[in-house]
Amino acid sequence: MEIDRVDGRTANQLRPLACSRNILNRAHGSASWSQGDTKVLAAVYGPKVGTKKNENPEKACIEVIWKPKTGQIGKPEKEYEMIVKRTLQSICVLTINPNTTTSVIVQLLPCAINAACAALVDAGIPLKHLAVAICCCLADSRYVLLDPTKLEEQKTKAFVYLVFPNLTLSVISEGSLKVEGEPVEQAIITSVTQGAMSVDDYLHCLERGRAASAKMSAFLRRSLPPQIPSDSSKAG
Repeated sequence: MEIDRVDGRTANQLRPLACSRNILNRAHGSASWSQGDTKVLAAVYGPKVGTKKNENPEKACIEVIWKPKTGQIGKPEKEYEMIVKRTLQSICVLTINPNTTTSVIVQLLPCAINAACAALVDAGIPLKHLAVAICCCLADSRYVLLDPTKLEEQKTKAFVYLVFPNLTLSVISEGSLKVEGEPVEQAIITSVTQGAMSVDDYLHCLERGRAASAKMSAFLRRSLPPQIPSDSSKAG
């Protein structure tokens, strides 16, 4: 059965992708990421000397600050900060700049993770690899919708945010390209679900998400070629 979507896409079709880097003058790195009408701006400041409280000074610290469009930060935003932080910690090389803090300012999942990765590249932060994030929704008919709009997300019974490893960078050797013991191309970095779905439905979302990540990875390879780290004087 085929699902009719307001914007005319098929269930497996991504919205148009767009990515721009180096768009903020006073940030060490910055990027905008768009999927259809959803647009996120991410800014990176650092590394700056010193780590946050309760962080290991022998490693670099990643700080994520969630900026809602309106109002104050609440419990959901704090949860988003932790999700993005853990995701970025898993792809950053934390041993190269110990006892430093890099601040990442973002909003909106999963586009926030895509924008944050692009901004980290723009800032020249050492990465093991990039990551691509995608959302899959489960409709009432148990049909999986890829990359839903906000309205579609609100109408579905459950959805899952999935983050997969992507573009391998030269900071690590090919022989060490594994995430938690898995080959990078088969691994999953982050998974966040909301609502009730069966194991089979989740595995179906995982399959759809992984297939979509290949297309997003190809887009990232075109948008984020390796570059010389940003000039630290950029942030003033």
